[in-house]
Amino acid sequence: MIDFNKQDWWKEAVIYQIYPKSFQDSNGDGIGDLPGIISRLDYLHTLGVDALWLSPVLASPQVDNGYDVSDYQDIDPMFGSMAEMRTLIREAKARGIGILMDLVLNHTSDQHRWFLEARKSKENPYHDYYIWRDAAPGALPNEMRAAFGGPAWTYVPELGQYYFHQFAPQQPDLNWANPAVRQELYKMIRFWIDEGVAGFRLDVIDQVGKDPDRQITVNGPRLMEFLRELNRETWGGRNLVTVGEAWGADIPRARQYSAPDGSVFSMVFQFEQMCLDHEPDKWVPKAMTLPELKASIARWQQGLHGCGWNSLFWDNHDLPRIVSRWGDDDAQRVNSAKALAAALHGLQGTPYIYQGEELGMTNAPYPLEELRDLESINAYHEMLEKGMREADALAAIHRMMRDNARTPMQWTDGPNAGFTTGDPWMKVNPNYTEINAAAALADPDSVFYTYQKLIALRKAHPVFVEGDFTLLCPEDEQVFAYLRRGAGQEMLVAVNLSGQSAPFALPAAFAGCQPLLATQGAPLDGKLRPWEALICLRDL
Repeated sequence: MIDFNKQDWWKEAVIYQIYPKSFQDSNGDGIGDLPGIISRLDYLHTLGVDALWLSPVLASPQVDNGYDVSDYQDIDPMFGSMAEMRTLIREAKARGIGILMDLVLNHTSDQHRWFLEARKSKENPYHDYYIWRDAAPGALPNEMRAAFGGPAWTYVPELGQYYFHQFAPQQPDLNWANPAVRQELYKMIRFWIDEGVAGFRLDVIDQVGKDPDRQITVNGPRLMEFLRELNRETWGGRNLVTVGEAWGADIPRARQYSAPDGSVFSMVFQFEQMCLDHEPDKWVPKAMTLPELKASIARWQQGLHGCGWNSLFWDNHDLPRIVSRWGDDDAQRVNSAKALAAALHGLQGTPYIYQGEELGMTNAPYPLEELRDLESINAYHEMLEKGMREADALAAIHRMMRDNARTPMQWTDGPNAGFTTGDPWMKVNPNYTEINAAAALADPDSVFYTYQKLIALRKAHPVFVEGDFTLLCPEDEQVFAYLRRGAGQEMLVAVNLSGQSAPFALPAAFAGCQPLLATQGAPLDGKLRPWEALICLRDL
């Protein structure tokens, strides 16, 4: 069990992300909720995770699945109440599990009280909480585009002004240049700290320093000033975990975000590896080689060692399922899910497990009318407008759509996978009869128990936390192998990330060692089976 009073406890922790809407429904309305999460805490304790990152549960019109907040200090009724949130924090803590809140500080909902006031008049004290520009109707302030499609500016006729939004028109960007805005946000964060949360995940936080007039969205000129002030005014000096989502982060920037002095965040979510298999437009696939992926991981492992901290993830609520993306979600689903898990969890950093990843859940084969994600639906229609065939547009959407991650959690082989007794808000993946938690818990060779063992190994062996990183066979097209060395130990991680046997000889220093982890039984001499993973350890 993690000691949350220990300095930098999060370096030894494994964090589990919950998408509450799809995790567990307790009242039959088809939507996951806080009591549902509470009912599954023992399952999460069995897995061994130390903290739960909850995707947004704050009050919201749900235009963007909770990333459009209308009240930062209240729980959305679809998920429960403040009393139930306090119960979750308390019950999780009793099991040695902390709760991380997901905070959206870049923008609010257009139904937030601040924005409703802001659009009443230019003289309203809340008007400057948002970013407005004068312009004639139809003459946009500039040509910036929103992430979900369309212009980044929406006109308010009664004011004769446009407001800026990097996402949907219902998500107006906050004006961080206004000190009053920042103080409102800091006050809210202190409220949640007082409620007993263990930390925060900060959504698109590298965008709060934006300068729309210069068409700068990420890494704006005042970004680090704002982030250091945010730290000082809220969690600075407290033993909380913070992770900033930063799609625009490179290694020098990540060192600033996650510096050991704790002046900004504990760590950063960067997406270099997760962008290797597509063009800047994520709907356009690009061939990715294993040497490319290994080189990218090695850069970040070595680039932050001793001067920053990595977050380790394959999956989250915005990404397709990793076993479908880079594994084999058919005949080798179990083996490839285990292999990908071992490859990631042997690295230095804090691992994140997204709900269902520990079961090897897969992408969803849904027709367009069953999609729920605004980004995917808009992208599909934009592709058609550009002349793409319907079948090609749908294939592009299926490959990368966020709905792949948001299908209901698969608990049992019963109706609706045990997620709800009602009609689920999103259709359950039809493979739930085979892939579900009950089946995994009953099978000692399941993906679940590989994740459980990897979590236990991290707690048992300091080299997982402290060791440096050396990449082996960088040009090998099948095998991802590396050494970790530190705390008086040396560890070898060797994973075949392909569907064919691969030649691989253990380094001489590890000859005859008994593996800490062998995902397909006793290792073979001189080769790795398809999708096989080994972890070996020796004392120095």
